Amino acid sequence: MNHPVSSGRVTVICGGVGAARMLAGILAVPDVVDAHAVTGIVNVGDDLELHGLRISPDLDTITYTLAGEINPDTGWGLRGESWQAMDSVKRYGGISWFGLGDRDLGTHLFRTQRSSEGAGLAEITAEITRAWGLELRLLPVTEDRLRTTLTIPGDDPSGASAGHPAEPTTEVSFQEYFVHRQHGVAVQGVRFDGAETARPGPGVLEALADAERVVIAPSNPLISIEPVLAVPGVRDALISRRADTVAVSPIVDGAALKGPADRLLTELGHEATVVGVARLYAPLAATLVIDEADAHLADAVAAEGIRPVVTATVMRTPELAAALARTVLS
Repeated sequence: MNHPVSSGRVTVICGGVGAARMLAGILAVPDVVDAHAVTGIVNVGDDLELHGLRISPDLDTITYTLAGEINPDTGWGLRGESWQAMDSVKRYGGISWFGLGDRDLGTHLFRTQRSSEGAGLAEITAEITRAWGLELRLLPVTEDRLRTTLTIPGDDPSGASAGHPAEPTTEVSFQEYFVHRQHGVAVQGVRFDGAETARPGPGVLEALADAERVVIAPSNPLISIEPVLAVPGVRDALISRRADTVAVSPIVDGAALKGPADRLLTELGHEATVVGVARLYAPLAATLVIDEADAHLADAVAAEGIRPVVTATVMRTPELAAALARTVLS
């Protein structure tokens, strides 16, 4: 059974906005855990190379959120942005559907510069977080190439057989699906390109082994958490810590609070409820925190082999995020 954290180490499996809010809540309870003892292991399956720049959206969203500088209008990028560079790209006919604000561009320019000098992504991320005054560690799950791709309806036939042609499909990058197509198309499959040969990044396995509590943030299980687990060694390391691992459901009352998690679960053959989340996480975590709206499903969650804890999980305010963090850590 989970035990309360007592000024020990906390490691959080992270992806995107849900993880950013969870980490912000954890950092808001310094009487429970010190910021220096918190580590986030972050998804890099969403990363991309664009305009010659190395872009790490999840690392940046978490960094900007914890620094209090996330753009409140978009939920990504930096507050107080201007868009003159992208206006020029659009004028020239370049790729402009992936918006990069002028301030945000500075982060990607620095990351690309340091990478060209031979620095690894973990070292670069540490330099960026220090520059923002953050005291926790953010670790990319791998420094090797890892890219999430999705199979959607398209123009390229695949798998056709005589008399029974297959529905045309195409494989696109995560950002093509999520940003360019506004996650408005059905997904038939998800693949993590490069996962087979990727190695855990510096400090990743140690952070899982040394943690007093491991938290799976309320991120999309299939495209934010699964890419982290796809890196060889990470899933096994998490399974070995199952007794001390708490997952927070990203599904509340049958729906995702943000993004396409509920649709993806259904499209890929899972149940878009806390019970479906419980089935995914039961091998990894001893406890699943579910929202009060799903209290009537607590017994069904328990039947999947994972202990339910019912509390308010919607982090609408910093105070609610801190309250959820106290529950998760205790």
